[in-house]
Amino acid sequence: MLKRPKKNEYHPYFERYIELVPDEELLDILKSQQEATANLLQDISREQGEYRYEAKKWSLKEVLGHMADVERTLSYHVLAIARGDAVSFTPFDKDLYMANAHFSQLDFQEVLSDFSIVRNCTSSLLSCLPDNAWMRTGTVLNQPLTARALAYIIAGHELHHQAIIKERYLQKYNCH
Repeated sequence: MLKRPKKNEYHPYFERYIELVPDEELLDILKSQQEATANLLQDISREQGEYRYEAKKWSLKEVLGHMADVERTLSYHVLAIARGDAVSFTPFDKDLYMANAHFSQLDFQEVLSDFSIVRNCTSSLLSCLPDNAWMRTGTVLNQPLTARALAYIIAGHELHHQAIIKERYLQKYNCH
């Protein structure tokens, strides 16, 4: 079982995601999250996918696209670090990514399918890492970051957004 990362393995900003992850087998958590997100969002209508709980907030479809973008990015970071590349990663601009993603032109189910594909790729990568790869480090926000911490951040980021989706998007439609 992959143990929870220690606080010296990541920047304090990421604690908000890591603390959400339960003390269970991480690969099992990722699989159950994928199923939970799919079940939560499988029957979303076009109208619901376009819903914004405030005028300048992302639509539900955009939130889901953001989740896939972040996971893609963090999975690449895991790959690079696990393979021994002690690279320093700069944070990406989520609003720039969103402005250039054009999720609004996609069907909600296409975005949901893409998210599922990204998660399958992440799970495949993580399941194939050798034990010694988890503690290799790169740098993010001028602080060491382990592959293990990144894997937990991926899981916590999804949990963070599942809660937002339930509270701010689906509550209007009594969908959860």
